[in-house]
Amino acid sequence: MSWQRHLAGWAGMVAVVVLFGPGSGCAEPGREAPDPASRGTDPGEPAPYKLGKEAMKWLGKASDSGLGAAQFELGKSYFYGTGVPQDYKEAEKLFRKAAENGNESGMLFLGTMSRDGLGVPQNPGEAVKWFRKAAEGDSADGQHALGVLYHEGKGVDRDRNEAMKWLRKAADNKHAGAQWLLGMIHHEGMGVPQDDAEAARWLRKAADNGHVEGQYALGMLYRDGKGVPQDYSEAERWLRKAADSGHARGQHLLGVMCHEGKGVPQDYVAAHMWLNLAASQGDKEAMDLRETVAKLMTPAQIAQAQELARQKRAAKP
Repeated sequence: MSWQRHLAGWAGMVAVVVLFGPGSGCAEPGREAPDPASRGTDPGEPAPYKLGKEAMKWLGKASDSGLGAAQFELGKSYFYGTGVPQDYKEAEKLFRKAAENGNESGMLFLGTMSRDGLGVPQNPGEAVKWFRKAAEGDSADGQHALGVLYHEGKGVDRDRNEAMKWLRKAADNKHAGAQWLLGMIHHEGMGVPQDDAEAARWLRKAADNGHVEGQYALGMLYRDGKGVPQDYSEAERWLRKAADSGHARGQHLLGVMCHEGKGVPQDYVAAHMWLNLAASQGDKEAMDLRETVAKLMTPAQIAQAQELARQKRAAKP
């Protein structure tokens, strides 16, 4: 082994100790890159942690010696501007080095930057290149992102077969976003025969994996009896999960169910609370129905519902 590899190995270990050792106050690594298939990621959001001088020193040594994980971590520091001045150009250079060294997170970040124009010119073709490399390495995030690009026809010609291939691979790798999208593709018949039973199968997987939109969509299928037997209790269960996570439409529909007594006992206080939560997120229909429900309540009940809504908002993670 060359002296450079020895240095890379030792520097990498020291960097890990500095970053994540006892008393560092840093979380374990894991959420290294935003979900590359999501939209609206704010590149200016705070980084998961701030690197100290000692960590930067050893990461720099490891990066210079070709350690992909160190190149990615250092690139992330420049991307977010933590420990160093924010510098997208330097971040992109380091992510590229990491990706070329086989670092999956570097590939995903490069793909995301190129797709969304985050600090670099928007280049869907470049995004496809890096997402494909990650996907072919069995990255569920890369498979999801590549499937979405084929589904939307961005950076590549729209190809439903390729989209389904990569989305299924991601879904089989337990990617909740891919499971949700497959469910919606079957529910709406986008390039495939409309099939609510198949939609329910994929949406259940997404919902079980904590995907909020999947929980909402599955609740709707149970409410309407599409692809599953109509079951208001199951509808209420899944809509409540989505509503508890802050899903405005889920809150609205749960308020409607409490108002009408479908799947749950009729409860104007609960209805007002859920409608109030949805209205606070800009749902005009929920706002109107909340006023209708309020006319059926006493002032004490309205005050109780408002207090419950405040507690819900305060408890939201």
